[in-house]
Amino acid sequence: MPLAFSASQALHLPVEQEQERLAAYLADEERVMAALLDARQLEPLSPGRYRYTVTKLQVFQLQIQPVVELVARSHPNRIELEAVDCELEGLGLVDDFRLTLHSWLEASDAGLAGEAALAVSVSQPSLLKLIPTGVLEATGRSLLAGILLGIKTRVGQQLLGDFERWCEPQAAA
Repeated sequence: MPLAFSASQALHLPVEQEQERLAAYLADEERVMAALLDARQLEPLSPGRYRYTVTKLQVFQLQIQPVVELVARSHPNRIELEAVDCELEGLGLVDDFRLTLHSWLEASDAGLAGEAALAVSVSQPSLLKLIPTGVLEATGRSLLAGILLGIKTRVGQQLLGDFERWCEPQAAA
């Protein structure tokens, strides 16, 4: 029986200055992606496609490192991000690992709104067979919630800071 766990995170972030420019900022996809995720771990593959190497995660005695292929889609006032492929380094022979990510970020009159849903399905690694499934799934949910909270924090700090820098030269022009 595969383990399955998920987490979601909503975002409502007020932007007090230059909020009317948020839509134009979100249209600069590469810049937004670099601000949303750690730019050192992000590799552009082609327009709208990226490979992101997630920071190594410790799950009980295992160290794992997901490498996710992402597709970004720009729409007026909005950017959407979806995981289309994922490799899992560190678990050895796991053939049935599946990661799904659906997220969006949208400019509104009040600021930024968004949501992210992250889910994982995987067979129980042999090294963890003695740990009850419920404990593993609770740990997985907690781990995914922590990843999403980290991204939410990055949006509130890195993305807004980058937005302010993006606005500076245009305001001076």
